[in-house]
Amino acid sequence: MLTVEKIGGTSMSALHQVIDNIVLYNKTGAELYNRVFVVSAFSGVTNILLENKKTKAPGVYQKLAAHEDFRAELNAVGQHLKELNKQYEPLGLNLVQADAMVDTTMQTALNYLEGAVTMLASGYLNEGILLAAREILASLGETHSAYVLSSILKQKGINAHFLDLAGLTDARALTISERIKDAFSTIDLNSCVVIATGYAKGTEGIMREFDRGYSEVTFSKIAEVLKPQEAIIHKEYHLSTADPGLVGIENVRPVGHTNYDIADQLADVGMEAIHPKAAKPLEMAGIHLRIKNTFEPEHPGTLITKGYVSNIKRVEVITGTDKQLMVDIYDPLMTGNVGSDLRIMQAFYNHGISYTYKVTSANSISIVIWENDLKQELIDELQQNFERVTTEPVAMVCLLGSNMDQPGLLAKSAAGLAKADINILSAGVAKGKVNIQFVVAKDQFKAAIIALNQAVG
Repeated sequence: MLTVEKIGGTSMSALHQVIDNIVLYNKTGAELYNRVFVVSAFSGVTNILLENKKTKAPGVYQKLAAHEDFRAELNAVGQHLKELNKQYEPLGLNLVQADAMVDTTMQTALNYLEGAVTMLASGYLNEGILLAAREILASLGETHSAYVLSSILKQKGINAHFLDLAGLTDARALTISERIKDAFSTIDLNSCVVIATGYAKGTEGIMREFDRGYSEVTFSKIAEVLKPQEAIIHKEYHLSTADPGLVGIENVRPVGHTNYDIADQLADVGMEAIHPKAAKPLEMAGIHLRIKNTFEPEHPGTLITKGYVSNIKRVEVITGTDKQLMVDIYDPLMTGNVGSDLRIMQAFYNHGISYTYKVTSANSISIVIWENDLKQELIDELQQNFERVTTEPVAMVCLLGSNMDQPGLLAKSAAGLAKADINILSAGVAKGKVNIQFVVAKDQFKAAIIALNQAVG
C-alpha cells in the first residue's frame, strides 16, 4: 500500500522515536518501501530562519528585511544545525558529511542573499526580492532535516532516497506540481523509502500563498500526484475530543473518525488537523487522511474521509480560540434598509479581512474576526457609514460533529456554561449543524471549554 506521510517539526526533533515508531514500526524487508515521508524542519529551526511563530522574535529574514546585518544570525543558524547533527550522531549520522552538507548549503544561500541585499540597496526592487529571500531561507531547515533522516536510514542499510524539492541550485522555472512530478518520474517507489523536503520550490512561491503552512501543502501536492491509498500526518499528539492541556488528558480521547468538513471547521478556529488549502486536494481526490500520534505507534489515530457521518449522534470535538475580536455595527436605519449587510461586507472585502462568525438583529450586525486581522482603516470606513461601531476582545468555543443534530444539545450546552457562571455573549449554528458556536468573554475561554467538555463531551 502506497502511503504519503508527513512528519511535523516537534516529532522530527524526537528523531529516534520517528525512526522506531514510524519508519521501522512493524516493517521489515520490502514492507519498508513504497512510502514517501515529507519532513518539516527540526523544531525551532524555521523560527530562527524567519521569525518566531508565536513571539514574533526576529530571525534571519527579519534582519535582512530591516536592512540590518543578517550574516551573524545566518552563521548562528549554521552552527545550530551542526549542533543538531552532533545530537543525532549516535543514531548513525556521519558527522563529517552532515556538517559539510550544512556548510555547502549555507554558503550557497549566503551567496544568493548577498545578491538580494545588493538589489535591495539599489532601490529599484523591494517586495519581490524580499519574497525570494524568504523562500530561500525557509527551504534551509527542511533540506537539513530530510538529509539527516535519509542519511541515518542509509547507515541502517535501508534504501532511503533523499528528495530535495527545495531546488536551491536548480534554476529551472517549474511550478511546484511540475517539480514534484519531475522528481518522482525516475524513482522506483517499490524499492526505496523517499524522504522529501517539506519545502518545495516553484515559480508561484509556496511561501507567498501559504507562508508557514507550506510543508503540509507540499505533502498534499505530493499525494495529489502519487494518489496513495492513504495520506498520514504524524503529530506529537492525537487529534482529540478536546485540548488535553485545558481539560486534562484523562478527560479526552482520540476522535477516531471524522470528515473533511469537520477538519475545515477546526481550521476556522486555528486548531488545524491540516491546513485547509492542503486538505482540499486530498478531499477532492478522495484520498483518506489519517492523523497519528508519533509516540503511540500502535494506535490507529483518527481517519478523516470525505463522506463519513457518525452512526451515533455525538459531539466529536470541543475546541475554540481566545484570540478573536467582535466588531459590532449598530445603526437605527438598518431596519428595513436593504443593503446594510452588503456595505459592511464590502468594507471587510476592501481591507482583505475574513470573519469566523456573524449574527444580525434589527439594528445591528456583530462579526467576529481574528484579533491580528484588525485594521483601523476598516473601523474608520465602518464609522463613516454607520452610527456606532465598537470592538471587544472575545473567545469562541465550538462544538463540532458530523452527526450531532439532536434535541436539547444547544440547551444542554448553554446550561453547562451557565452552571460555570459563564455568560454567552452570542451563539449561532448553521443549518448543517456541524458547528455550534458560542462567543464568550476572552478571560472565560478556558473555563468555557472545561464546562462544555463536562456537559456534553
